[in-house]
Amino acid sequence: MKKLSPALPLLFLLLTCSCLRAAMAGSAFCDGKCKVRCSKASVQDKCLQYCGLCCEECHCVPPGTYGNKDKCPCYRDKTTGTGKRKRSKCP
Repeated sequence: MKKLSPALPLLFLLLTCSCLRAAMAGSAFCDGKCKVRCSKASVQDKCLQYCGLCCEECHCVPPGTYGNKDKCPCYRDKTTGTGKRKRSKCP
């Protein structure tokens, strides 16, 4: 049996990542709402990424660029970590 080239697993990994990124692309609804939500964020790419994930799960994004999270409880209640490191996942 032939040995696999060391580049083959790397190529497979790169192809898999590009497919996952395309699959994570958001809907027109979420893209538009998150663009408004993240318009004043200092780190726009991260804001758009997390907002998009939260929007896809919750099917809503709070209005405005900051706050108003009570309008979308699912979005508000998503958190990362536990204990002292617990923070809001959605911008």
